[in-house]
Amino acid sequence: MQCEICGAEIHGTPITVTIDNSELQVCPRCAQYGKPVDKRTPVSRKISPVARAVQMPVKKPQKNFFEILQDGLVDNYEQIIRDAREARDWSQEELAEQIKEKASLIRKIERADIVPEDSVRKKIERTLNIKLVEKASATEQEVTSFKMDTTLGDIVKIKRK
Repeated sequence: MQCEICGAEIHGTPITVTIDNSELQVCPRCAQYGKPVDKRTPVSRKISPVARAVQMPVKKPQKNFFEILQDGLVDNYEQIIRDAREARDWSQEELAEQIKEKASLIRKIERADIVPEDSVRKKIERTLNIKLVEKASATEQEVTSFKMDTTLGDIVKIKRK
């Protein structure tokens, strides 16, 4: 018989080892690369293994979607950021360095190509000492007065031909 690892001829009885959940018949030199296999005793099907106590993850209280929408980014956020930055005589690169972001991100925000994420917006507000969010107007807040049992039919107007 040959060793299943090195291919050498095995004289005598081969050693059975487990390597990566595979049982191999190997020579004494290659036996060091695996764990020796003990004779297995099959588990009776009548006895089930003890189930581990599973802890349920603690659910974080979710914010109401409508509460998130109450604060909105001001319309001219790019101009406010640019004015505050120029008032400090900072370049876009200097502002980016202050908030530990890339200068290309600042350029895109000031061109209004992208809307800053909340984390970036908060850094900019803190660094430049400005406010970029405003409370939604009363007409926009009427959305929050929906009942919990509002259905799609309550919202959609159906046009008939």
